[in-house]
Amino acid sequence: MKVPDDLPDDVAALQAALIAERARAARVAAELAVAKAKASDDQALIAHQRLQIAKLTRELYGQRSERRVQLLDQMALVFEELETSATEDEITAERAVADTTDVAAFTRMRPARQPFPEHLPRERVVEPGPTVCQCCGSPRLRKLGEDIAETLEVIPRQWKVIQRVREKFTCRDCEKISQAPAPFHVLARGWAGPSLLAMILFEKFGQHQPLNRQAERYTREGVPLSLSTLADQVGGCCAVLAPLIRRIEQHVFAAERLHSDDTTVPVLATGKTDTGRCWVYVRDDRPFGGPAPAAAMFRRRIWPAMPGSSRPTPMAATTSCTRPTASWVRSSRQRVGCTPAGRSSSWPMSLPMPAARHRARPPA
Repeated sequence: MKVPDDLPDDVAALQAALIAERARAARVAAELAVAKAKASDDQALIAHQRLQIAKLTRELYGQRSERRVQLLDQMALVFEELETSATEDEITAERAVADTTDVAAFTRMRPARQPFPEHLPRERVVEPGPTVCQCCGSPRLRKLGEDIAETLEVIPRQWKVIQRVREKFTCRDCEKISQAPAPFHVLARGWAGPSLLAMILFEKFGQHQPLNRQAERYTREGVPLSLSTLADQVGGCCAVLAPLIRRIEQHVFAAERLHSDDTTVPVLATGKTDTGRCWVYVRDDRPFGGPAPAAAMFRRRIWPAMPGSSRPTPMAATTSCTRPTASWVRSSRQRVGCTPAGRSSSWPMSLPMPAARHRARPPA
């Protein structure tokens, strides 16, 4: 390796040159980190603006295809990754700038954070204040005010076993045994409390978490519950909630205006994927000044594909309900089977039809 001729021979001069070179390298690294943070912030901002434009466009012009919704979800994932990278690069730039004195730090522009909801409980933690003046050391202090910094925190889920003790008593006169009645359980001979059952049902039907994934998560938390046990509880809860579902169904199908939607959903099966269909019936008279509360009814069915065919074969006959004409809507005030986007939807003949569906069409 060739040594440059302009290097000094003095050790002190060499140390000074090394310190200067390290400072220059730190300055260059800080400038590169700041530039990278700015570029990441710009990419995240562009992705956020594109996502907002796509959402507003769909809201204004009413995109009908389900593919548009999937594209919005994909754009949200891209924005999530870019936002995470931008924050990481910002912190890296702050650490690099801290080692220099002539490089300006970069701080991302963030929107004002909304205050925490008022219904959340507040835990007040008072930090111990000074006992003497930090300037002159005098102990004569008087409270002037306080500053409050709120931090959002979560309490991890905790499992517990509730032991309901029923003491037995024997009578000294007749020697009969007396005992309090057995406590109420949602399911007969049940072992799960109502909160646990509600969580399992919400995870399965509300968050679309299969029972096998729930069982794996509960096992990692130290509570092993088998898949068959969870499935048994779900089946029992469905039977218990059947009367409530029928009441909701009667309320929804008794509406004068009924909106529906037909969505295909891929369903995992043994060695293949079946096509499931989800029908949604919505009753909402609020835009028309109706006093009845809004409600929605969901029904689903899986149509397995026939051997040798790539398309699903319907297991029950269906009929199509398209958008009625404007004169029909004005005369009969019936609007049945129309989605907000104006698409037609399929009504399974095996499902109970609303009362408005059986009414005779008024003359033109």
